[in-house]
Amino acid sequence: MANSGHFDNEISKTVLENLSVSSRIVREDVKEYKMNDGRKIYLLADGRLVNLAIGQGHPAEIMDMSFALQMLAAEYIMKNKELEPGVHNIPRKLDERVARLELETRGIIIDELTKEQRDYLTGWEEGT
Repeated sequence: MANSGHFDNEISKTVLENLSVSSRIVREDVKEYKMNDGRKIYLLADGRLVNLAIGQGHPAEIMDMSFALQMLAAEYIMKNKELEPGVHNIPRKLDERVARLELETRGIIIDELTKEQRDYLTGWEEGT
C-alpha cells in the first residue's frame, strides 16, 4: 500500500495496526502487516508520500529547473494575453533558456548546432 497524495495521514496506520495480528519490517521502507485471514499488506514509506520518501524525492536541481520554467511560463502567459483558454505547449525557447542557465551555473559550456545539424533535426517536419 502506498500513498501518492500529499499528507501522511491519508493512510490510517493506527487502524492498520489494530486490524493486523502482527507486523514486521521486511526491508527499509517496507512494513508487512499480517491480517487475521492470512493476507499480508505491505505499507511503503510508513504511509508518507511514496515518490518522495522512497524515491529519494526530486533532486533540488530538478525542482529548481521546474520552478524556473513555471515562472517563465507564467510570465509568457501574462505577456501574451491573446492566448485562448486551454492547454498550450511551453515555447521551446523558454525550455532552452532554463537548460542553458542550469548548465551555465554548473560551468558547463554547450556549443551551438550548425545549420546542417539543425536542418537534419527538423528535416522530418517538412514532409508532414
